Amino acid sequence: MNHYETVFILNPVLSETQIKETVKKFEDFLLSKGAEFVSKEDWGLKKLAYPIQKKKSGFYHLFEYKVDGSAIDPYEVEFRRDERVMRYLNVKMDKHAISWAERRRTKLKQKA
Repeated sequence: MNHYETVFILNPVLSETQIKETVKKFEDFLLSKGAEFVSKEDWGLKKLAYPIQKKKSGFYHLFEYKVDGSAIDPYEVEFRRDERVMRYLNVKMDKHAISWAERRRTKLKQKA
């Protein structure tokens, strides 16, 4: 099982219900492939650095999980098929990225 991180941006015109449905869809997809979630974060509505599909903002979400590498290609196909997703990025994490993510999460917990 490899360690991955996925960040995706959802269209800002979506309702709260549509956002939850979309996030749940991608969570369920990973769980069906045997993924083990390490962290899930909702970063909220953020301004984009440049317009995407004539939109200047988007809802950001981050998933950190462990899954077999064969699940990533179909996962990316699901992102491409869903018109509510403006952008996505999947990254396979190495040991340094994993330790950095752990430190970042502990800092977030201390601030809360």
